[in-house]
Amino acid sequence: MKDISSDKFASIIARILDDRQAKDIKILNISNISVLADYFVICSTESTTHVKALTGYIREKIKEYFERIPIGEENDAKNRWNLLDYGDVIVHILHKEERETYALERFWNHAFCMEEEEWKEKSKDYSVYK
Repeated sequence: MKDISSDKFASIIARILDDRQAKDIKILNISNISVLADYFVICSTESTTHVKALTGYIREKIKEYFERIPIGEENDAKNRWNLLDYGDVIVHILHKEERETYALERFWNHAFCMEEEEWKEKSKDYSVYK
């Protein structure tokens, strides 16, 4: 497994999601407020097919780039909210309606949100659109 900081790892996951048309991507730094992980990467999409496809694509690319597989995975039967747990980074891929209903950003509103420009800069070497 390649050694990489949690913030860069989260940034690369966000970049992979962005390259695959995920919407409203947010990276929350929860390291000072929770023992669950250091970062949440949250995104949404408008179809359950896309939720499933993004989940599989993240799993595949992270294994390819870093030889890491999730230590935990939650997939609801209807692919409306899938979760990949990499230990230091937890990825939430939600259908737009679930994102609005569960409002993770509001629940974790005391977490620091990384700016898009920052995560794009940290992950630029991993963009498929170089």
